Amino acid sequence: MYDPTVARLTYRALLGRRRALILGALPLLLIAISIAVRALAGADDQTASDLLGGLALATMVPIIGVIAGTGAIGPEIDDSSVVYLLSKPVKRPTIIFTKLIVAIAVTMVFSALPTFIAGYILNGNGQQIAVAYTVAALVASIAYAAIFLLLGTVSRHAVVFGLVYALVWEALFGSLVEGARTLSVQQWSLAVAQKVAGGDLVTSDVGLTTATVLLAVVTVLATWYAGQKLRSLTLAGEE
Repeated sequence: MYDPTVARLTYRALLGRRRALILGALPLLLIAISIAVRALAGADDQTASDLLGGLALATMVPIIGVIAGTGAIGPEIDDSSVVYLLSKPVKRPTIIFTKLIVAIAVTMVFSALPTFIAGYILNGNGQQIAVAYTVAALVASIAYAAIFLLLGTVSRHAVVFGLVYALVWEALFGSLVEGARTLSVQQWSLAVAQKVAGGDLVTSDVGLTTATVLLAVVTVLATWYAGQKLRSLTLAGEE
């Protein structure tokens, strides 16, 4: 289910100079803001939770997921170079699964690691806040990578749709509209973070069991459907 050659090509595409600069911008901004907040306000658990929840988990993680998930396959479909990849003796599910693993790895590195660093700067991991939000970022990275990889497979405007989802649904509706929170990857990952932190600083509107099931279902279904769309793309190319 994992092809090293496909993985190497995907890593090369995602970590090119221009895309790497974009991927690194938000993490650097998060760390810079964390340093400034710590210098001005000192160590405060509530401030750390608010900043990590509002900037890291609600904004940075989904945007990086958009870049990594759509970038893992979208450009190849746009310029039709995916036809050459599909002509190789590699199973279509293997291509999707390999690209998903790469997208997850890139999203985790550029989101979870900066989240931990920022949390440690803000309050030295007091009340396990840094670890809790890091775990949330890791969990969210898996679901976001799968969702945005699917978007990259089905639409040529995947980045636009992905950003709308990340900034409007997750950051706005997922935070303000009660009914939308149940269908928010952010809230699902917060349920895991709440379990890790164990206090009142990290909360979620979704129970841990429900969140875990939804994370697994969305990831599996998005990956499966992306594989099906790639199959249909192959048939269209052959015709």
